[in-house]
Amino acid sequence: MRIGTLKESYVADAALFDSRTQKTWLVIAAALLVIFPFMATEYWLYMACLVAINVASATGLNILTGYTGLVSLGQAAFMGLGAYTVAVLETHVGTPFFINLLAGGVIAMLGGIIVGIPSLRVKGLYLAIATIAASFITHFLFGNLQFTGGTTGLSLQPARFFGMPLDTSFRLYWLILPVTVLMLLGAANIFRTRIGRAFIAIRDRDISAEVLGIPLLRYKLLSFGLSSFYAGVAGGMWAYFFRVVTPESFPLLMSIFFLAAIIVGGMGSILGGILGAVFMTMVPEILKLLVAVLPGGTELAVFLSPVRTVIFGLLIIGFLVFEPHGLAEIWRRIRRYFHLWPFRN
Repeated sequence: MRIGTLKESYVADAALFDSRTQKTWLVIAAALLVIFPFMATEYWLYMACLVAINVASATGLNILTGYTGLVSLGQAAFMGLGAYTVAVLETHVGTPFFINLLAGGVIAMLGGIIVGIPSLRVKGLYLAIATIAASFITHFLFGNLQFTGGTTGLSLQPARFFGMPLDTSFRLYWLILPVTVLMLLGAANIFRTRIGRAFIAIRDRDISAEVLGIPLLRYKLLSFGLSSFYAGVAGGMWAYFFRVVTPESFPLLMSIFFLAAIIVGGMGSILGGILGAVFMTMVPEILKLLVAVLPGGTELAVFLSPVRTVIFGLLIIGFLVFEPHGLAEIWRRIRRYFHLWPFRN
C-alpha cells in the first residue's frame, strides 16, 4: 500500500484522480496528445484516429461485458447503426456533425435496448447468440433499405467545423480525439455512481443484486443502451473518417475484434479497454512494418503475411493463458513495483 494517500472525506476517496502524481501524468499525457499531430506523419495520424475510434467502441463494450457481465457480439451492428445514421443525416439533411454524432449514438442506443430485452431471461452464450442475430438483422436492413443506399452504401461529404472541411487525418484528429476523451471520462465517472455500482453487482451475482433491490431489467437495458450509444458515436466517427459506409463495413468479425480487445486489455477496467484497443489495432501494423524492413522488401512481406497473422493470434492466446487479467494487470504490477521501490521484497 502506498503511503501519503490518506483520504479525509468520501469525496476525496471517490475522486477520479486521487493523487498529485496521477494529475501530473494526466497533464503530461494531454500535452503529448496536443503535440503529437504536429510531429507525426500522415500514416501515424491515420492510425491515431483509427485507434481513438476503436478505443471509444471498446470502452462501450467494456461497460456491457466487463462491468455488467453481459456478453455481446453485436458491437459492430451498433456501430453500423450509428454510421448509417450519420451518413443519412449528412447526405439527405445536412445537419451539423455534432448533431449527427449525437443522433447516431441515440439510434444505436435504441437498437441496443431492443436487443437487450432478452437479457433478463438468457445470459452467457445464449445472449451472445441473440446479439449475433442482431448483427445479421442489421446487415440485412443496411443492404436492402433504399435510404441506406442498398449494397453500394452511402458516401459522405467531409464534416465541417465553422466552414472548414475536416478532410484530412490532421483535421479529423481534433474531432475524434476530444470526443473519445470525453467518452472515456464519462465511462470512468459512471462507475463512481449508483448506476455503475449496480452494473458491477449484476456482474458479480445478479440474483443477489435483485434481492438487494436492484431492478435487473432496468439496469441491464441501461447497460445495453450505454454500450450501444458508445458504439453508435464511434460508428459515426468511423463514417466521417472513411466517408464511405456500406453493409460490409461492419461484419461480425469486427464484433469479435472488440470482444478480443477487452479480453486482452482487461475486462472491467477503463484502462483495459484502452490498452486492448491499442494492442489489437497497432500490433498487426507494427508486425507488418517489421516484416517490410526485412531483406527482400515487398515480396517477402506478401509471403510472410499469413505468418504475421499467426503471430498476432499467438500473442492473443498467450495473454489469455499467461495473463488472463490482461494488459491492465501488467500495468498495475509495473505501477506497484515503482510505488514500493526501493522497499520491495
